[in-house]
Amino acid sequence: MSGNKYTFSVAVTLVVANMVGTGVFTSLGYQVGPVPSSFAILMLWLMGGVVAFCGALCYAEIGTTLQKSGSEYVYLSNLYHPALGFLSGWTSLMVGFAGAVSAVSLAIGEYAHELFGLSVKQIAVGSILLVTIIHLFGVRAGGIAQNMLTGFKVSLIVFFCVTPFFLESGVSLNGFIPQERDFDIMLSPGWAISLVFVVYAYSGWNASTYIAGNLENPAKNLPRSLMIGTIIVTLIYLMLNGMFLSVASFQELDGQNDIGNVAALKIFGPHIGKIFSGIFSVALLSTLSAMTIAGPRVGEAMGQDYPALGILSAKNRFEMPYLAILIQSVWAITLVFLGSFSEIIQYISVSLSWFTVFTVIGIFILRYRMRGQPRLFKVPGFPVPPIIFIAATLWMVTYVTINNPAIIIYSVGTVFIGLILFFLSSRRRAV
Repeated sequence: MSGNKYTFSVAVTLVVANMVGTGVFTSLGYQVGPVPSSFAILMLWLMGGVVAFCGALCYAEIGTTLQKSGSEYVYLSNLYHPALGFLSGWTSLMVGFAGAVSAVSLAIGEYAHELFGLSVKQIAVGSILLVTIIHLFGVRAGGIAQNMLTGFKVSLIVFFCVTPFFLESGVSLNGFIPQERDFDIMLSPGWAISLVFVVYAYSGWNASTYIAGNLENPAKNLPRSLMIGTIIVTLIYLMLNGMFLSVASFQELDGQNDIGNVAALKIFGPHIGKIFSGIFSVALLSTLSAMTIAGPRVGEAMGQDYPALGILSAKNRFEMPYLAILIQSVWAITLVFLGSFSEIIQYISVSLSWFTVFTVIGIFILRYRMRGQPRLFKVPGFPVPPIIFIAATLWMVTYVTINNPAIIIYSVGTVFIGLILFFLSSRRRAV
C-alpha cells in the first residue's frame, strides 16, 4: 500500500473478491433444473466469463479516460446526463452493494450456523459488523485484510477443486462430453433465464473502477486489474462448477442454496465436511470486504456532487467515507431480515444490467466525442466486445421479463424512487 492509494494487487483482489462470492456457491442449484446437462451448464458459465470480459474491456477504456472513482455513477453522468448517473448510483447503493452484502452474509450464515451453533441471521449480522469495523480504519488496514481474505479464498477453492481427483472415487469427466441435445438446451428459454444467476455470480468484474481515483497509476493498473481479475474468476468458476457437477448428482444439487456444503459432505464425509463449510464461510468474508470497499465510494462521489447527500462524503481521521460505510452496512443488515434469496439475486442482476448496458453503449459516445484524440487504453477488436456484451445482456433481461414480470416492477420502482430523490437533491447540486 502506498499512502492513501490502492495498489495493483488490491485492485485485482477487489475484482476477484467482488465476483467470487455467493453466486458460484448457490447458482448451480437453480440451473440443474432448467438446464439438465453438465456440458450446457459449463457453457453457460463460459459465456458469462466472455460477456464479463467484454464488459471489462469497455469499462477499461472509459475508466482510463475519465480516471475518477465511482464507476457507472461517474461514467453515466459524464456520458449522458447527471440524472442517469444518479439513478445508477442510487441503484448500486440500494441494490448492487447493500443487497449483495445481505445475500453474501446470509450465505455465510447458511454455511457456518451448524458449526458455530448460532442462527443464520446472527452470523450474517456479525459478519457485516466485523468487516465494517475493519474498513473504518483506513485504506491500509482494509487493503491488507482484502488481500489476505481473497488469497485465502482462492487457495481454498483451488484445493477444493483439485482434491476430488486424488480420492478413490475419482472424478468422471464423461458427463461433460457434448451431446446433440445440448445445443437445443443452449437455445432454450431455461438456458437464458439461468444466465441471470451467472450474471449475478460474475457481477463485480467492474469493481476496480469504483476506486479508479484512489488507485496507483490508473492508466496502467485499471485495465490490467479488470482483465486479469475477470480471467482468473472465469477459470475458477469453470473448475468449481465442474467439480460440483462431478461429485454430486443433479437431484442432490437441485434447489440447494449451499452447493459448497453439498459438495463438501460428498467429498469429505459429514464430520470433515462440516469443518469445510465453516472455512468457506470465512472465505466469503472477502466478498463482504470487497463490497465494503467499493460501495461507499459511490456514495462518497454522490455526496461530493450533491450537497443534500453531503453526509455520504464525510471522512473520518483515517480518510474513509465512514458514514457511507455505516449507512450501507445498516441497510444491508435491514435486508438480512427482509430478503428472499432467489428474488434478491434476480432483482440485483436485472436492476444493475440496465446501467451496465448504458455504460457499455457509452463507449460509442466517448469515441465520437474524442475522435482523433489519443487514448490511454482502447478496446481491442472494437466494436465486437461491446456488441457481444449488449446483445447477451438484453437477451437475458428479455427472458427474465417474460418469465417473472414482478422483477421488472421492483426494478422500475427502485429507479422511480431514485428519480424523485434526484430532483429533490439537484436543487442544491454543487457546481
